[in-house]
Amino acid sequence: MDNMFCDGREDYLGMCRFDGWGNSDCESSEAAGVICTHDKEEDLPSRSISTRRIKIKERHPRLQTRLTGGRNPSEGRVEIKFPDQDWKLVCGDGWSLLEAGVICRQLNLGYASDAIQMTFHSDKKEFIGISGIQCHGNEHHITECLHDTSIQCPGARGNVASVVCKRDMADLVIDHIELMRTAHLEDRPLFWLQCAMEENCVASEAYRIQKESADWTRETRRLLKFTARILNAGTADFRPSVPKHLWEWHMCHMHYHSMEVFATFDIIDSSGKRIAEGHKASFCLEDNLCMPGVKPRYKCANYGDQGISVNCTDIYRYNIDCQWIDISELEAGHYTLKVAVNPEFKIGEMSFENNAAKCQLLYTESQAFVYDCIIGRP
Repeated sequence: MDNMFCDGREDYLGMCRFDGWGNSDCESSEAAGVICTHDKEEDLPSRSISTRRIKIKERHPRLQTRLTGGRNPSEGRVEIKFPDQDWKLVCGDGWSLLEAGVICRQLNLGYASDAIQMTFHSDKKEFIGISGIQCHGNEHHITECLHDTSIQCPGARGNVASVVCKRDMADLVIDHIELMRTAHLEDRPLFWLQCAMEENCVASEAYRIQKESADWTRETRRLLKFTARILNAGTADFRPSVPKHLWEWHMCHMHYHSMEVFATFDIIDSSGKRIAEGHKASFCLEDNLCMPGVKPRYKCANYGDQGISVNCTDIYRYNIDCQWIDISELEAGHYTLKVAVNPEFKIGEMSFENNAAKCQLLYTESQAFVYDCIIGRP
């Protein structure tokens, strides 16, 4: 099960909306877990081993790093070395493009194209030297990242971290000016949102109305709509990670999905709680507008290749389905609007620090004003 949407009142997970049994692009590191509590906690011994995280340089300031076992010097297993010890491996649990990017930067190998968790067989008893590495992504050295004070490497034995570095990489930049300029409200009946409902682009209340009312198509939803312009300011094309033959055909909209989540839209209240959200599947990554002298290469028509060329812009106009947030149940007030592209860090970029626009939102029930946008990370 992937991309689940529950309103919290379901009796079992199968009642929630999701992509369908077996339809998933999840990796093992994205497996979901839960911790349940009762009103009255039972006095049971804990099975978990608590561990805290500190910066690596606080304990290992002279840590050395290298890549081994790759097809070329720019890829391979990540190995670390403490003073007066042998080279050891890094636990792959939780390893992502954020940590991989720091390794590539530290070794002067460019940018992280892939962060791999691979199986490594060794006769040595203690071949894992460090675990729980967690980076923000903009560090210059792996010792600036956090790590577990005691080694805990769950999963299959031999799960180690590896990276693939490249000199050229895409770099998506969101146009926050266009976002502010085009934001507006629109009321639409559910009759015209049926395709969007198949892609989970309306709030949970709309699905409750669909179940309980025979006349549900006449009900109206209020949508905060806006245009998202995304420029590739990098040195390589931005391409979907899923191979073309695995793209999913959506009959209602008559298009292919090449990424399950290309963009996310969130409305956040003053306490930091997300109270309204939307998501945009990248059914059509193409070159809508390119800088002078740049020839568009990607077009979605006729099962064409999808992507965003260097110095080209992909434009999701506000009149496209799902290019909105359903705010029908939102109370008037001041909020934060956050729009992020490549929010799950699944595709490598030069930097993720320009992938999101964080804006102020004033909603008066009759109008919406989006202003004071700043660029940041998802």
